[in-house]
Amino acid sequence: MTRTAPSRRRGRGAQPEGPRATFRQLLPFLFEHKKVLVVVAVLSIVGAAASLAQPLLVGQLIARVQQGQTLGALVWLLIGFVIAASVISGYQHYLLQRTGTAVVYSSRRKLIARILHLPISEFDARRTGDLVSRVGTDTTLLYAVLTQGLADAVGGAILFVGALIAMLIIDPLLLLLIVVVIGVSVVVVVLLSGRIRSASAAQQEKVGELASGVERGISSIRTVRASGATERETAAVEDLAGEAYGLGVRIAKISSMVVPVAGVALQLSLLVVLGVGGFRVASGALTIASLVTFIMFLFMLVMPLGQAFGAITSVNQALGALGRIQEVLDLPTETQDDEPDAVAAAAPVVGAPAIEFRDVRFRYPDAVIAAREAAAKEAQFLLADAHLERASDGIPIDRDVLKGVSFAVPRGARVALVGPSGAGKSTILSLIERFYDPTGGSIRLAGHDVRTYPREQLRAQFGYVEQDAPTLAGTLGENLRLAAPDASDADCERVLRSVNLGDVLERSPLGLDAPVGEDGVMLSGGERQRLAIARALLTEAPILLLDESTSSLDGVNEQRMREAIDAAAADRTLLVIAHRLSTVVDSDLIVVLQNGVVVGQGTHAELIESTPLYRDLARHQLLV
Repeated sequence: MTRTAPSRRRGRGAQPEGPRATFRQLLPFLFEHKKVLVVVAVLSIVGAAASLAQPLLVGQLIARVQQGQTLGALVWLLIGFVIAASVISGYQHYLLQRTGTAVVYSSRRKLIARILHLPISEFDARRTGDLVSRVGTDTTLLYAVLTQGLADAVGGAILFVGALIAMLIIDPLLLLLIVVVIGVSVVVVVLLSGRIRSASAAQQEKVGELASGVERGISSIRTVRASGATERETAAVEDLAGEAYGLGVRIAKISSMVVPVAGVALQLSLLVVLGVGGFRVASGALTIASLVTFIMFLFMLVMPLGQAFGAITSVNQALGALGRIQEVLDLPTETQDDEPDAVAAAAPVVGAPAIEFRDVRFRYPDAVIAAREAAAKEAQFLLADAHLERASDGIPIDRDVLKGVSFAVPRGARVALVGPSGAGKSTILSLIERFYDPTGGSIRLAGHDVRTYPREQLRAQFGYVEQDAPTLAGTLGENLRLAAPDASDADCERVLRSVNLGDVLERSPLGLDAPVGEDGVMLSGGERQRLAIARALLTEAPILLLDESTSSLDGVNEQRMREAIDAAAADRTLLVIAHRLSTVVDSDLIVVLQNGVVVGQGTHAELIESTPLYRDLARHQLLV
């Protein structure tokens, strides 16, 4: 029986709908280019003046023809104004196009800088594709504010006011009738504009979900294919695309009611002018030249009005996207969470351990837990790093990850963390790196609370290899130099050979410049793991944090890796997580964790005697 595709709505259950932006929030993006906008405004005034002069000249020409006078230089003057208005309009269009592109570029730079500095908890609570969508799709809509909105609004407003004044001078009665018709159309547009903004915001949210769905499918394509889930994943993403399409159609329907309003206003106004104006010409209250001039001004009045209606649609769509952009820009960065008095580290406390945990307690923020639960339900499996156990009814029964953990890592020692999955081992390394801060207790580095260090300086003390460490798209050299940008080629080649990656280095004539492919697809799993370890070894960090660093290696490479780590750790402190006890039996200290609690500490021989859990683990791995 074919299963239906899971709904992706639940995947965003932890994320509230983004706030709606106001035009005031758009102004800072525009004011960055105020000099250009001032030039555009001046050109708009000059161009509007050139356009407004044309009906007056046409009226003069008609009057001269009626009186049998020569046209003289009026024809050339009219042609000059037409050409001037066209040239100004073209240059103005170029400036606005360039400025619109600059606004998109500026907003993307701000978003990228903010996203890459967000706390880790934000990445755990949000979907990657949605963040990418905000950088790409949402920022693009800001372009329309300048190219379709601002140009039409500024130039159109000048034309509108100028035409209004001229028509008032020519015939106030006709103008009064026109104002009634136009007033009704303005009320209609104002009522519809709010619906456009809310529909646009909803569409951008759905586009973000769509990007997340596509990113999920592509990043897990091998698993999806191997699981026979291609059709289900395709159907799920197509459902999201269909929902985004539906919202787009809704916007189109509302917009389709806005655009014709200008056309209807023009047609009704023209009929009124022809009917009433023709009667007034016949009665002698208005000349033919004045009527023609009035009609030309009427077009100048209604045409910018139609442009303004279109601008309202564009601006409201942009404001819907800006709400999602502003939501991210308003998030605090990770460094903003540093202690106000965080300064360069003081001298290490004499005799203090390299790392010390004092009654550390931790639970993930509710938003992260909710996001992980939603993702687990959607994929129908629990994420290993969520540290959640479920009862039969699917309700989490234990959300506390660490429950009063205390241990010390002596300087220059090799310490191992062992225990079953979900015990909190990886969380301990995350807390040391300050990806999160403990909810209770303290973590100390060289005798000082880690929260007194600026994060950048703190992390410089560690060479960190995370579980399933990613390989970045790029080259071997770029991956190695991620944490040591100034490392020489000789140092890079030395560290690669130390982890038995010399054959990878020699596989291509490009050497360190050889590409590794997206997510390191051109390397095996073991090679990716060794590359991550080589990256950590290349740094001069005094402390190495290794999370399951040899789990994907065969016996030969594991032995080579242990030798490389032994050599690198000779004058460093080493904290390692391992499931295979054979890799850590010679550690100076082994800390055993279970359900977020330390249940034993000591050497391998001591734990065999004192800790039943460790003894069982050793027995299952044939070490007893």
